[in-house]
Amino acid sequence: MRNTISRFVTTSIVMTLVTFALAQDQQLPPGEGFTIAVLTEKPVNELPAGPLYWTLETFPTLAEAEAAAGPYGLAAEAGGQVWLFTLGAKDSGGAGGTFVTEIGPLPEVDAPSYLLRVNEANAVPGGSTSVHFHPGAEAFYALSGTISLRTADAVMSIDAGEHMAGHTAGTVMQVFNDGTTDLHGLVMFVVDATQPFSTKAAFQ
Repeated sequence: MRNTISRFVTTSIVMTLVTFALAQDQQLPPGEGFTIAVLTEKPVNELPAGPLYWTLETFPTLAEAEAAAGPYGLAAEAGGQVWLFTLGAKDSGGAGGTFVTEIGPLPEVDAPSYLLRVNEANAVPGGSTSVHFHPGAEAFYALSGTISLRTADAVMSIDAGEHMAGHTAGTVMQVFNDGTTDLHGLVMFVVDATQPFSTKAAFQ
């Protein structure tokens, strides 16, 4: 019995130390310490007339956000709030919620059909996605921490409350957290629905 308790305590201590080390490691291998979850998505046959922007609003309830969503609106819960993400023209005024921000203009996407998607991203300090590309444009909004985006040409970063419009379809990139606190962000996509959503790649 004593040996069983000792092994349990030792295992618990080791797991705690591993978790602590992961949170502190600034040199995690590519594709580790970074999680992505799909919040909501919607296929559409065509896009609104461009240039296009994502308008972000918050609502008291998910039901209200869903009721306010038009053909290019997506409602979801994240970070303790209810969000409505609407793709459309600049200064469209939103759909009646509390305005948060407007992100754009987005890089143009030309495809037979489209997928609109919103992902939620979380990462420990040093966490990163694999190197990859998408068949469309993505936009970022930081809820907390720092979101950094690396391409072959540059690195861009945003902090909590800031946003960036991303790059053109096929741009090879890696998203990572080079801050000292956990990253929590929202990522909005407009992609070619006939192509794989994400493809692993390498910087040349």
